[in-house]
Amino acid sequence: MSKLVIVESPSKSKTLQKYLGADYDILASYGHVRDLEPKTGAVDTENFTMKYQIIERNAKHVEAIVKAAKKADEVLLATDPDREGEAISWHISEILKERKVKTPMKRVAFYEITESAVQDAVRNPREIATDLVDAQQARRALDYLVGFNLSPLLWRKISPGLSAGRVQSPALRMIVEREEEIEAFVPREYWSLHLDTHKGAQAFSAKLTHFKGEKLEQFTVEHEARSKEWLATLEGKNARVMRIEKKRRARHPGAPFTTSTLQQAGVRQLGMTTDRVMRTAQQLYEGMDLGEGPVGLITYMRTDSVALAQEAITDIRKHVGAHFDKDYLPPTALQYKAKTKNAQEAHEAVRPTSVSRTPEAVKKFLTADQAKLYELIWKRTVACQMTPAQFDTVAADITVGEGTFRATGQTLAFAGFLAVYQDDEDEEESKLPALTEGETLPVDKLYGEQHFTQPPPRFTEASLVKSLEEYGIGRPSTYASIISTLQDREYVVLEKKRFQPTDIGRLVNCFLTRHFNHYVDYDFTARLEDKLDDVSNGKRVWSKLLEEFWTAFDGELKAKLDVERGCPIPEACPKCSKPLFMQASKRGLFIGCSGYPECDYTRPLHANAIEGDNILGKDPDSGLDVKLLSGRFGPYVQIGDMPEDKKAPKPRRASWPKDIPLENASLELALKFLSLPREVGHHPTTGLPIVANNGRFGPYLLHDGKFKSIPKTDSVYLIDLPRALEVLVMEREARGGDSAASVLKTLGPHPEDGKDITVRSGRYGPYVKHGSTNATLPKDITPEAITIEEAIDLIAARVAKGPAKKPVKKKAAAKPVAAKKAKAEPKAPAAKKAPAKKPAAKKPAVKKAATKKPAKKAEA
Repeated sequence: MSKLVIVESPSKSKTLQKYLGADYDILASYGHVRDLEPKTGAVDTENFTMKYQIIERNAKHVEAIVKAAKKADEVLLATDPDREGEAISWHISEILKERKVKTPMKRVAFYEITESAVQDAVRNPREIATDLVDAQQARRALDYLVGFNLSPLLWRKISPGLSAGRVQSPALRMIVEREEEIEAFVPREYWSLHLDTHKGAQAFSAKLTHFKGEKLEQFTVEHEARSKEWLATLEGKNARVMRIEKKRRARHPGAPFTTSTLQQAGVRQLGMTTDRVMRTAQQLYEGMDLGEGPVGLITYMRTDSVALAQEAITDIRKHVGAHFDKDYLPPTALQYKAKTKNAQEAHEAVRPTSVSRTPEAVKKFLTADQAKLYELIWKRTVACQMTPAQFDTVAADITVGEGTFRATGQTLAFAGFLAVYQDDEDEEESKLPALTEGETLPVDKLYGEQHFTQPPPRFTEASLVKSLEEYGIGRPSTYASIISTLQDREYVVLEKKRFQPTDIGRLVNCFLTRHFNHYVDYDFTARLEDKLDDVSNGKRVWSKLLEEFWTAFDGELKAKLDVERGCPIPEACPKCSKPLFMQASKRGLFIGCSGYPECDYTRPLHANAIEGDNILGKDPDSGLDVKLLSGRFGPYVQIGDMPEDKKAPKPRRASWPKDIPLENASLELALKFLSLPREVGHHPTTGLPIVANNGRFGPYLLHDGKFKSIPKTDSVYLIDLPRALEVLVMEREARGGDSAASVLKTLGPHPEDGKDITVRSGRYGPYVKHGSTNATLPKDITPEAITIEEAIDLIAARVAKGPAKKPVKKKAAAKPVAAKKAKAEPKAPAAKKAPAKKPAAKKPAVKKAATKKPAKKAEA
């Protein structure tokens, strides 16, 4: 009896084939197979029926599925176990019915791709969950109704090509409002007073907490004069230890990962983007070849749940008991409860499918990203079933005259779960010397420190994801795509890993909050998500939800058809006194009068903007005009004009440095900026060029595929060959040598991590390189013609295939060291920490946890 199994991705099909055997044919749909027709009327607003069409890029896969289904005895729909996966199964079943396929169809779902989970799912098929399908269709219809109706209004009232979205727009509002808070923030000065003292050879500090019996608040000492006045009253007084307070504090392990917390940890601890975290997790879920065929390494990564299967908990507790002393294992299993509303779409948290597959054991089979993310998931999962870490804290109150200072110290008494998992909240140790109440201490120094209150920080990807989840906007599985959309639309930019709205992003947000505030309101968006969850739970009819939404939304749309273009600013026109508006044109954003055409007043949006084509002179090489122009990301210089043919080479450009005033603009300066990248000369040993250029991390030299920062004492524009050779020698000596490589050209930075993508020649032909990933160039693409977009696609395809197989060398009989390695886990180096939010607030680290030797002695 032949059975056809349909999955979403070809990599998953390879893993399933291993578990199901030759009686099963496995085909991939390559994601969604149908979507709403991309035109008006795809959702009928009378009865909310939907018109679908097969996605063109997947048409051939659909045909293959139809052909195979006709020959099979049974079709098993094994797409992902969530709303999207359920919808894909439903669409495939509908297509098969339309094509008159009579083969019986069943739905199978599994949350981990292991032999037991897959076999159990196949033995227990079910029907398609129509409530989940209804919820997904309602979500898609809402997105369509908002996007297809609101976006055209943006085109008419602001600029063509803009878009609005049900979740995208509230996320944009969040970023813009944070930026407005920062701009409106007024720093406030305050001072803290400190005592430096010592006992024996150990020096330590204390902070003033009380003065003349009054407790100090943040702004008690607001200026330097008061600081000096108070310190003067304390000078010459003795320091005495008045009170010592000792406590034992416990820190509990965090819950296992959900989609949201995994994304946040991946961004903070691994430096990945949310999109990169999800793509890497997908690869680990679908299966990696560990030498004996593919196996799924983690459970399904799109989940709101923090629950673990009892079997998994048992395995984790066995692992902890086998590798750590008994104090590291709680007497009973730890249970966690989800904080996210409606956490029910998946029945387990993200965890390893087998805790016995340690990060060390699988590392050689994985890419760098896969290995890092798997280790993060594995450690978090093991740690969640370990005892709390214990810290001993000491607080000493020290009086000097009428002032009371407090010194604090903290030491790690017991590592607990921190022996395995350390995150960016890890705490540093800070010891105090042994003190006794009543003893006197020397006053080494009394001083004040000036502080200013700080504005709220801009959002990082991690903090934006956290805020979206806290407000209930969207679902964790959609956060990566929301962030990508905001960047693709150029509504926001990521500067130093923090989001800033662009001018066009601000204008779009201003227009939407002014005219459609209800639909970009955080609470409204969250309530709509709750209603969609009600649909998935069978508590609400999807068509009624759409009718309720559309009735109100359609009325709002019709009422806003004649609103003014752009968005008002709090300023009157100097010519006619009518309100001024921020508006967009083909040349960019500007300020214009609402009285147009009667009043033609306009001015640039920014004081440093350039009006029109500011021609600085002629390029001596080409004879073309050198222009100073204003762009979406600031002023820049350009040689010549943009060609009408979009496929033609673009003119040479260079950003205008922020630290050089525009009034200093000249042809000489422009040509200087346009000279980069410039060839300094050829290396006398390798014969290869040395190139000077500016990068996102500052000026650098490029030689033989390797980068070296140009010292601040040198100029990227003036550095000559002898000095460049000195800089390269300094770098080579610092890293202990150099190796040859053959870089043909540098295409530019990868959008995910900023590392350069290079084209190189190898023994097997040309290839592109990004980090540790190499991708061979297809025969129809030459090194001279390849674009950075093509290179990114080649690299992504190579990463998706997993690590290249390497020949396995025969080794001598293995020594019995596996147990030792496993039991040495507490000595693993701490995960790289994110910087603390405030430099003054030092967090105690647990780097000394390993010295506690929590693990049992390894058996020989």
